[in-house]
Amino acid sequence: MPRFQKLHTGKVLSNRELAEDHYRMSIALPAAFREAAPGQFVLVRAKDRAFPFLGRPLGVYAQEKGKSENRIEILYRVTGRGTGVFALLKKGDLVEILGPLGQGFSLVRGRDRIVLIAGGIGIAPLTPLVRSLCKKLPSAVTLDLYYGARRADLLVGLGAVRKSCSTVRIATDDGSRGFKGPVTELVARDLMQYPPERTVIYACGPHAMLKKMSELLVRHPIPCQVSVEERMACGVGACLGCVIETKDAGKPYNRVCREGPVFDLSEIAWR
Repeated sequence: MPRFQKLHTGKVLSNRELAEDHYRMSIALPAAFREAAPGQFVLVRAKDRAFPFLGRPLGVYAQEKGKSENRIEILYRVTGRGTGVFALLKKGDLVEILGPLGQGFSLVRGRDRIVLIAGGIGIAPLTPLVRSLCKKLPSAVTLDLYYGARRADLLVGLGAVRKSCSTVRIATDDGSRGFKGPVTELVARDLMQYPPERTVIYACGPHAMLKKMSELLVRHPIPCQVSVEERMACGVGACLGCVIETKDAGKPYNRVCREGPVFDLSEIAWR
C-alpha cells in the first residue's frame, strides 16, 4: 500500500436504515478511486463539518467501477456521535474518503472447505470476500457461513451472500432465529466436521467472538484470518493509535490500519 493516499470527495447517493442503528450508504467517487480488495477499509468523514474531525474507519461492502466514477457501498452500525453523524447524511451530501487502506484477506488455495464466521456488522467485510472467492475458486469448493447477531432483525446483509454459500447457519442471542446463543457455540458444535488440512476460516466480529475462536482453534488448528476492529486516528500508520499486541517477540505490536485490519488469528495475543 502506498504511504500516502489521496483524499477523495464523494457524493452520497443513498443512506438507508436497514434495522435499528444499521445503515447502508452508497457513495459516488471519482474514477481515480482505486478498487478495494476484500477486507480493506476507508476513512469516512462528513465534508465541511466540524465534527467528527477525524474520519471513521468503515469496511467497503461493495464496489462498482465505471469509466467516469466509482460507486462504493458502506454497511455500518451507529455506535457513537461520529457514526451518528453519518446516519443523518442525505442524498447529495458530500463526504471525504481516504483509502482504500490496510491489508485485506489473502486467498488460500488448495482448500476445498471455506468457513466464514460473522458477528453482527462483521458481515460487511466478508461480503466482498465471498464475491471474490466465487469468482476465483473452483466450483467444487464449498462455502459455509456462520452468522450471529443479537436478534433476528439485526441480521443485515444476509441476502447478499446467502445464494453463494453451500450452507448458512444462524445464531441469535435471544433465539429469535436459528441457534440460541453466541455464534461461536454453534461453530464449536460443528468444528470437528472440518478437517484442518482441507479447511480455511475467515472471520470478522467483536473482540469476544474472535478471542473465543482463538481458544477453539487451539484444539482444532484450522488456518484462520480475522478482520479486527480498533479505534483509529490517521488510518495510515503514522500515529500508532491503533496497535494490537502480537505473539511475535521481535515485533510485539502491529498497527491495525497498516499491517491489518486482517491478521492471522494465531498471531494475535488475546487478552
